[in-house]
Amino acid sequence: MLASGSPRRRELLEAAGVHAEIMPAPEDAEGDVGEMGDPGALALAAAERKTAAVAKMRTDALVLGADTVVAADDRVLGKPSSPEEARAMLRLLAGRKHAVYTAMVAAAWADGDVRVLARAVAVSEVSFRPLTDEEIEAYVESGEPMDKAGAYGIQGGAAGFVAALTGPWDNVIGLPVSQAMELVAEAERVLARAGEAGWR
Repeated sequence: MLASGSPRRRELLEAAGVHAEIMPAPEDAEGDVGEMGDPGALALAAAERKTAAVAKMRTDALVLGADTVVAADDRVLGKPSSPEEARAMLRLLAGRKHAVYTAMVAAAWADGDVRVLARAVAVSEVSFRPLTDEEIEAYVESGEPMDKAGAYGIQGGAAGFVAALTGPWDNVIGLPVSQAMELVAEAERVLARAGEAGWR
C-alpha cells in the first residue's frame, strides 16, 4: 500500500508494473518539513509520520510512504504555500545546483503497534540553467509548481530548466522506484522473520 496521494508516485510505480493500493496520509500527519536542518533527516521524519498514520488505519497491510524535499543554500524547500513563495524558490534555484532528497519508509502494524521495517533516503543533484523573470512568471502562472517540492516538476514544464542531473531521475519526481522496491523487499523479509518469531 502506498501512503501518498501523489499521482506522480502512483504513475512511477505503475510504469514499473507495480499496482499499489493508494491511501493518502491524513492531513494532520503531513506536518511541515521546516526550512532548516538536515534535509534527509527532515524528509525521513515526515515520511515516517505519514507511513505510521496509514499503518495505524490499515493494520492488515505493508505500507510504503515517502517524502521529497529540495535543498539549496542550507534551506529546505517543501511545497510552496503561495505563488510568491514559488517565485522565490525558482529564483533561488535558477543558474545553480541543488539537491533533491526522497525519504522512503516501509512499516506495518505488528504486535499492537506500528513497526518501521525499513527506511532509506535517495539523493539526486540537479543544476538549473539561468532563468529569466519571464520564464519564472510563466511557469508559476501555469499552476504546476504549487504542489511540488522546490516549486518545480522535472517531468513537466520545468524539464527545460534542467542543465544537468546526477542520481536517480525518478527520485526528482518523487519516488526512486528501484530503491523503493528494494526497500519493500527488505521490509517483507523482516515481516517474514517476525512472523516466525510470533509477533506478527
